[in-house]
Amino acid sequence: MRAILDFSCRLLGLACLLVSVAVGAESDRTQGRSVVMAREGIVATEQPLASQAGAAIMAQGGNAIDAIVAANAVMGVVSPGANGIGGDLFAIVYEAKSGRLIGLNASGWAPSGLNPQFFAEKKTTTMPQRGIHAVTVPGCVEGWEKLLTRFGRKKFPEVLAAAIAYAEEGFPVTDLVAWSNSTTRSDPNGAKTYLPGGRAPKVGEIFKNPALAWSLRQITAQGRDAFYRGEITGRIIATSQRLGGAMTAADLSAYAAEWVEPIATRYRGWTVYEIPPNGQGIAALAMLNLMETFPLSEYGHNSPRALHAMIEAKKLAYADMLRFVADPRFARVPVAGLLAKDYARERAALIDPDRAHDVVEAGTPPAPGNDTTYLCAVDREGNMVSLIQSNYGGFGSGIVPDGCGFVLQNRGGLFSLDPASPNVIAGRKRPLHTIIPAFMEKDDVRIAFGIMNGWNQSQAHAQFVANIVDFKLNLQAAIEAPRFTKLTFGGLDVAMESRVPAAVRTELAAKGHQVTALAPFSGVVGGGQAVMRDFKSGVNSGASDPRKDGAAVPEPVRTTVR
Repeated sequence: MRAILDFSCRLLGLACLLVSVAVGAESDRTQGRSVVMAREGIVATEQPLASQAGAAIMAQGGNAIDAIVAANAVMGVVSPGANGIGGDLFAIVYEAKSGRLIGLNASGWAPSGLNPQFFAEKKTTTMPQRGIHAVTVPGCVEGWEKLLTRFGRKKFPEVLAAAIAYAEEGFPVTDLVAWSNSTTRSDPNGAKTYLPGGRAPKVGEIFKNPALAWSLRQITAQGRDAFYRGEITGRIIATSQRLGGAMTAADLSAYAAEWVEPIATRYRGWTVYEIPPNGQGIAALAMLNLMETFPLSEYGHNSPRALHAMIEAKKLAYADMLRFVADPRFARVPVAGLLAKDYARERAALIDPDRAHDVVEAGTPPAPGNDTTYLCAVDREGNMVSLIQSNYGGFGSGIVPDGCGFVLQNRGGLFSLDPASPNVIAGRKRPLHTIIPAFMEKDDVRIAFGIMNGWNQSQAHAQFVANIVDFKLNLQAAIEAPRFTKLTFGGLDVAMESRVPAAVRTELAAKGHQVTALAPFSGVVGGGQAVMRDFKSGVNSGASDPRKDGAAVPEPVRTTVR
């Protein structure tokens, strides 16, 4: 009997081992996080407090649009260097009941008094990248109100409540948004706001911003007029005049965000959407058109042939963007021509499969910025929002209006002083813009996505789309996958995360690329977020990039006590 029992135990142990190995094999994966799935709504941002604030609004009866404004407002508190009400905003909204996709351009314009002559008189030959002359009218608050008025169910007092609470009561500063002691020190208001006690808060310390809470309360009481026609306006103008700026009260009061039709291209059966110029999103679509001429799936994910084709496509797409893209109210932008498939095939023929191009035709690029926040949401009804918001450079212009608690953006640094450039500065003109939200769809599936970091964005969008379409990665794996970035517009340099194998980087170098290896999850290639809706199953999914502090947070289930 003992022998039989011992043999049975051995068989049971062997069976358990085999089951364990089988289960372990199924759970082996290369991605670090799981896709978040729910039948309820999901909010994905780069900071869990912001995601939670948006999800809470949906649990209180709000929709994806209410949630995205609430989350964006919290982001302006907890990541003040990257975004806030002193910056611009773009959004793409999918309205489930109509099946329509609508874009919003809430990018601000230059003060009416700014033009090349203004800078010539000051003997300035290049656009300032910081300071009062880099400031353009902020579009964020106007964008919020337009989104809530057209699509939302909630009002400002509800959607801004969490942001006001964090500004008044404080929040612990996280490691990836902690700022340095040099931040805004040159501006007395900036130093007072962001360097309490004469230094930047350390990671884990509680940071409060009561002045920003005051500004947000003005908006809860008066809506967008508080910012563009109210006491906040007066404080912005008083600060600008003290510093010799050109902005007037009329520049703010006359500003209006603009509803736009997203531009699109078809990529191997999927339709990919971006905001039309003055944004750089057209470069992502042009890059996809070029990539479509190559069998990337046959080449293999992040293989030397696939990466070479994508890097060279980036150079050509960005060269065209720099030559043609500007504010379409001031310049003729040949959108249809740039997105024509025949034109893509003509341009793709310039790509040598064995050699990197050193020179591609391009204009003189404006200086890149790198501080932006992207966030997205989907609700239980299938409404979706893809939203991006930014100060442009870290802490924007570095200027904080008197007693307001937020920095003014330095988006004017993207203008040119060259009269021959379509992007030459002019009063009430919007600059070529780096920040871009995106959206893609096929059959019953819709995906809202975006990836940050200045001129990195279009090339990162194209790589994300290829990850989904060509290489069949799931939503989280597509966001996490190692990426390359090329932040110059010509030349042979390219940077990529070290998770791309060394042998691949060596083969690219043999083709002439000058490859720099980045950290495995480098912020240089930008952090991203994504949400997806499968309308056939009714399931929502969310993904959040480990390159940031963020999370995709589902809406708490609504329960009824019986």
